[in-house]
Amino acid sequence: MAEERRGSWFGFGFCGFGQALGSGRGRQVHSPEPLQTPGEDADVCRVSASWSYTAFVTRGGRLELSGSAGCAAGGCRDAWASEALLVVLRAGPGRGAGTELQAWAPGSALSGEPLWAHTVGPEAEGEDAPGGEPQAGALPLLPGARAYVSPRPPFYSPLAPELRARRLELGAEHALLLDEAGQVFSWGQGRHGQLGHGTLEAELEPRPLEALQGVPMAEVAAGGWHSVCVSETGDIYIWGWNESGQLALPSRSLAEVGKTAAGEASGPKEDGSDVRTAEGESGGLAPFIAIQPFPALLDLPPGTDAVKASCGSRHTAVVTRTGELYTWGWGKYGQLGHEDTSSLDRPRRVEYFVDKRLQDEPLKVFIVTEW
Repeated sequence: MAEERRGSWFGFGFCGFGQALGSGRGRQVHSPEPLQTPGEDADVCRVSASWSYTAFVTRGGRLELSGSAGCAAGGCRDAWASEALLVVLRAGPGRGAGTELQAWAPGSALSGEPLWAHTVGPEAEGEDAPGGEPQAGALPLLPGARAYVSPRPPFYSPLAPELRARRLELGAEHALLLDEAGQVFSWGQGRHGQLGHGTLEAELEPRPLEALQGVPMAEVAAGGWHSVCVSETGDIYIWGWNESGQLALPSRSLAEVGKTAAGEASGPKEDGSDVRTAEGESGGLAPFIAIQPFPALLDLPPGTDAVKASCGSRHTAVVTRTGELYTWGWGKYGQLGHEDTSSLDRPRRVEYFVDKRLQDEPLKVFIVTEW
């Protein structure tokens, strides 16, 4: 039987804490470089990146942290890194203890007792993908898809039984859920339009996105205050806050960097988007969009279908069916993967993977929460 080919991991962006991004030279890596994974033969199957540290999980169940937090531990199935908590799914203490969800302070080195722990029921056991790899992006959605974990209280949150979740993503103040039928739900704070319901109101419970009903989705991703989903046919829908061009719509902050002056607000449009104006290079008023509270269809180059999306705090990345990577939004620390550190309000292809002829390699994306 042929051995499954391992994928390669690449990193770029801010690495001032030694988060094992690229070569580790300096504080920023502007273009993708091979990720320094723990050990030469480590078969890494999961990477979770926070602002100041990165968590690696291997197929053999080994967890290693790199950056402001550092440790190594065995018996791990999955890990989810945030600045507030490191959440680990691992074998519980003692023989026959089953699988336990544990939350640790990132700097604890996983020594002593966890901040809290929750035993995963037997109905959720055995739900790994073939080969023993945790399902991609499982955490913060727990095995069994009946609850999720959050870095803030209440840490453990059950989901309604009728919500048959396939994927769950957390932003800074909101959550996105993709169910088995491809329907998208959102809840949490909505003051930046990140819920996609056409208002800036909060939602206490998961609410389906009416604007996307009838369009089955394959992927969802949550940024700090914006949201993205990819349809089964490869279309991209995006909404929320556009402060740094992360929606690929004209941005005021980018216009100001381009030496244009902000003008008066023209008020909300009929679709709820907050459209404002800035003085353009020709002296006329150029519109920009601060908030897009409804899902907007995003166009990539003709013939380009998306298969995967991921978000940082204020930037966005999409992988296409042909293995190309497009990024846009805030780019000050090299997190867009281009040679320069410009912020972009239009998708730009990361040329590294084209130049290195790596499109045929399995390409996955993980995004640091902030930079």
